[in-house]
Amino acid sequence: MSTKRSSAPEPGEGMLVRTEKLKAAHGRAYIEFMSRAYTMELDASERYAEFADQMEVHNNVEVAELFRKLAAIEGLHASKILEEMGWPRMPEPMFPGAWPTEPPESAPVTELHYLMQPYQALELALRSEERAELFFKRIARAKSTPPEIRNLAASMAHDENEHKRLIRAWMKKVPRPDPDWNRDPDPPVLGD
Repeated sequence: MSTKRSSAPEPGEGMLVRTEKLKAAHGRAYIEFMSRAYTMELDASERYAEFADQMEVHNNVEVAELFRKLAAIEGLHASKILEEMGWPRMPEPMFPGAWPTEPPESAPVTELHYLMQPYQALELALRSEERAELFFKRIARAKSTPPEIRNLAASMAHDENEHKRLIRAWMKKVPRPDPDWNRDPDPPVLGD
């Protein structure tokens, strides 16, 4: 995830210097925004890792590997935010209970099916990126958001749009599932 700003940096100004300027100018609002962005990315990474584990349990290795790749990508986005903020680790949450249901970039657990195919896993990821893009666009458009944070949110929305483009390109490389993709002649049975 890129967190570049639309305003040009001063000559010789590094990422941490710009971050410190934003922290000084916007204090808690900036830190809270970046905390939310980090939480979204980390949660998405953890959810994809959970999905990979579930697919492995059902011996759906191809989709498990795809979810592991998605988890790694989202983990990199989270790490970039920690790096930009100069945080060795995430600070204590500033906004407990901020998400009414799931964080915007997390795929709902109810969307997972043990027979899903790579195309469907990518569709799930695409919907997650769409929700994340909308989340950042709302912040960027809010008049109550400080201008620098609006610029940052717009940049992050742009990044999420780029992620959508990459996922759509990836989807073109995998076959679409057959209409009866979820038919299992020997479905799993829960034991006593």
